[in-house]
Order: sequence, then structure tokens, then C-alpha cells
Amino acid sequence: MVTLRFDEGTVRIDGDGASALDGLSFVEVDARSESRRAPAYRYPFLVSTCHNRSLPVEDAVLDLPEVGDLTTDYELRGYQEDALEAWHGANDRGVVELPTGSGKTVLAIGAMTDLDTPTLVVVPTIDLLEQWRRELEAEFGDSVAVGQLGGGEQRVEPITVATYDSAYLRADELGDRFGLLVFDEVHHLGGEGYRDIARLMAAPARMGLTATFERPDGAHEAVEELVGSVVYRRSADDLAGEHLADYDIKRIEVDLTPEERERYEAHQGTFTDYLASSNIDMRSGSDYQELVKRSGSDPRAREALLAKQRAREVMMNADRKVEALAEILERHSDDRIIVFTAFTDLVYDLAERFLLPPITSETGADERREILERFRRGDYSRVVAANVLDEGVDVPDANVAVVLSGSGSEREFTQRLGRVLRPKDDEGTGSGGAESRSSEPRGSEPAESPARPGPGRALLYEVVTSETAEERVARRRR
Repeated sequence: MVTLRFDEGTVRIDGDGASALDGLSFVEVDARSESRRAPAYRYPFLVSTCHNRSLPVEDAVLDLPEVGDLTTDYELRGYQEDALEAWHGANDRGVVELPTGSGKTVLAIGAMTDLDTPTLVVVPTIDLLEQWRRELEAEFGDSVAVGQLGGGEQRVEPITVATYDSAYLRADELGDRFGLLVFDEVHHLGGEGYRDIARLMAAPARMGLTATFERPDGAHEAVEELVGSVVYRRSADDLAGEHLADYDIKRIEVDLTPEERERYEAHQGTFTDYLASSNIDMRSGSDYQELVKRSGSDPRAREALLAKQRAREVMMNADRKVEALAEILERHSDDRIIVFTAFTDLVYDLAERFLLPPITSETGADERREILERFRRGDYSRVVAANVLDEGVDVPDANVAVVLSGSGSEREFTQRLGRVLRPKDDEGTGSGGAESRSSEPRGSEPAESPARPGPGRALLYEVVTSETAEERVARRRR
């Protein structure tokens, strides 16, 4: 007989047959307790191994509270049904990659009702924490209590929503309380500390949700081990037209002024000269890390890093980008617009020049909610933001986005595009929405772009400085 119990983030293995599991690489002898232990996330494999070896098992790992009979009124769209079927087919494990607004919340609710098991939903931000809690309370009503870990509350219920930070702090304590883990924006789980959330919990069913499973540091391999690999993937192009608004992407190229060009070339020259003399070619993230490492002891390396940053600021904050934005705002005076930048200072400059409500990392939660609520009501028809609306915020409907600057991240670009890809209707969306598929005609001059998006279409402008490194950044994020 083998007895399995949950013990502070591990599965404790006792009994006369426990030695039969010694060949497993993840099972260790614990001399202190005279038992054997395995990481909690290995629980399903441990049980199946015992059965395969004909070992009688007393399984006391999970201590699940009563969850009642979970039901939902949502009618899943075809692609949501396909995603759920693929996830079930992978033994209720894996990552689902769907574009922003395509109804990932609804998909998770479908998994909860199918399994009818206590569930922990883990999210990266307080905004998402509150959005998920409201959505689950609205869906399940009085049939089950919804708890919250984070945002000033520490209340555990059969269905609980937690921030990554709060889940990390309590994973070893709560690891036997849930049968399903849902990781929203699952790429965050790749962070070294956050991985312990999945490692220390025994829940056999695991679902990861993301718009893009991109992690430049390769940590997606850790996520795949702890949650499962990608079992279903659809892009915005796949869903546009039928489920999401069609969209157009318009690229506008602007030139640096002569003064900006002179400053840009000087800074860029300092950077490239150092690379040429140091055998660093900047073809990978490890090359950049090497440069950062050298800058700690090499003054020339530090000077090169500072020059790279100054060149980036020049090209991304070019005066003619602001002129292009002025034309866009005038052309789309009747549309709902979100302007994205990479620099907080530029947000405030644009807010003052064009009377736009600004949202940055410095904006308090209450003020941000007030701005977005006024945007939702129509009191504001446009906002400008520095990165903070890319992920984890329920952004009201808009149909025009303007990317003045950003990184080369595909995820960031997908998230920004998703802010204007609204569902074709309200069915099967939930707070996460259902996005639309897109086409991608491109132009090069502001005057050539549509006067406004067509009915049901969205429009994203990319404003890029020509003959600078930003052209490579723009290509990379596509």
C-alpha cells in the first residue's frame, strides 16, 4: 500500500510500497520524516505510475471544498469549443493562445463547468483580478462563493481569483484546495519565482491563457512542463471578419528633422563603434546581456549603452511623429482612439498639446478607472497611454489605435491591436470579449489612409521614423 498526502507544496509518500517509486527521478527520500516526497505538480503522474505498477494507493492529496453544480449560460463559439476540446484531449492540461478580446474568460468558465471542481484563477494585475471576480460572480451568482487573494483581500473560496504575487505567497498552503488552475497571461508564469505557484500546487487540471506565448528568455519551456504545451492557437487573422472586427494596419513613415538626424547619428555611431571594437554583434538577447554585464566595469560599454538609449529616444519621440498624430486625430475626429507610446514624458506632452486624458504607470488606480469609465461612457473619445494599457486592463471599445512607439515584442503589438478588435456581437465573449479577424493592407502616407474605418472595421496606425533602427523594431514585432 502507498499513501499519498499533500504536505507544504509536496506529495508525501508513505507505506510499504513507497520504495517501488525510488526509480522516479522526481521522488526523493526524506530522512527527516522517514518518507519519500515528490513535487506537488507531479501528483497526477505519481498516481498514474502507481496504478501502472499495480501498487494499491490511498490517495489523500486533495482536500477539495464543495463547489456545488457549476453551470453557465454562455454558448461557446466554434473556436472556443474547439479549444476546450483540444484542452480536454490533452488530459485537461495545456496553453490556449487566442487574441485579445476573443473570449478567453468564457473558455475558462467552460472548463470550470465541465470539470465542476474548485478553481484558482491566477492573474498578473489588480485590474484583471477585479475583472475576473466580477465576471465569475455575475456568471455563477449565488451558486458558489468567489474569493479574492490580492487587492487588499485574502479570502479563499471554492472559486478564487488571485494575483501572481498573492498566489506565490500562499501556494504551499493552498496547494491541495483546488482541482483546476487557470493562469491568465500565462507567460508571466515563466518568471523564476512565479513558477513555484504551479510547482507547489497539486491541481491535476491546468489551463494557461495568453494572446502570444512569446518569451524571449526561453522560459516557455518551464511553463510547458508545469502547465502543458500549446494545445490550441488562433491568431487575430484567423478570427477577424467572422468573430472579431476586420482591421487594417496603416504604416506611416516620418523623417527626422535635420537636428534630430544629427543627434541620432552621433549617438548611434557611438554605439556601433563600440560594438565593432568589442566583437559583440547584438544578434541575440545574450549579446545584449553581455553588453550590460560589461558596462558594470567598462566605461566605454556604459557609454555605448547610454548612447543606444539616447538614439532610441530621438527616433521614437521625433517631432514629425507628433505632427502625424495631429493629422490622425483631425481625420478621425468622430472615432474612438487610443494612442500608445513607450515614453511617459511624451504622454504628458501629448496630453497637454491635444487635451488627451493621460494614463501612465504614475496614474493612480482610481484615476485610471475614472478615465476608462469616462472613455466607456463617451465623455472622452480618446486617451493616450504609455504601455500600461497593453495588458491586464479592461479597455473600453475603441476603433482606432495609434502606435507612436513601442518595442519589438510580438505580444505587445498583438495586445495593442487587440484593443481595437472588438467582438462582432456580445455572445460568447464575457469580459474578455471575442476578437475579430483582420486583413493587413498597408500604406505609407497619412493622406493615403482611409478617412475612417469602415463599418465594423478597426484601424491601427504604426508611426515609424524612416532610416533608423525603429524600422527593424517594427519588422520584428510583426
